[in-house]
Amino acid sequence: MHPAPYAPTGRMFKQRSAVLVWLIWPLITLGIYSFVWYYKIHKEMAEFHRKPDSPVAGPLLVLIFLSWTVVGYFWTFFNTGKRIVYAQRRAGIQDTCSPAVGTLLMLVFGLGILYYQMQLNRIPERYNVSEGAEVQLLPE
Repeated sequence: MHPAPYAPTGRMFKQRSAVLVWLIWPLITLGIYSFVWYYKIHKEMAEFHRKPDSPVAGPLLVLIFLSWTVVGYFWTFFNTGKRIVYAQRRAGIQDTCSPAVGTLLMLVFGLGILYYQMQLNRIPERYNVSEGAEVQLLPE
């Protein structure tokens, strides 16, 4: 008798209004919310797919301390797009997120935040469960 196959699970993250994340909250908080959002999405993606090497604070630190180099800015946003693609694949939906598009949209009024949040919202829409609920993922 073979043991039951391992069914990976993860914790569902919050579905956010893309316009609030991109425009309203950053205006109200003078841009600080963008950093909070950036940390939160990485933390939630790490809890979602539970990949051991998922960074949580690292991307935010790169954004804060190395964005003046421009390369660090583009590198961290591009890698965020790759992490969103990975999360979409684990959720079993078509990976429509393009890291290159998201990174380039950051140059146009910060539209990359809007784009990335819209891509992230596709995952909670697929499962249709509340934030924090355990969901089944596709194996790697």
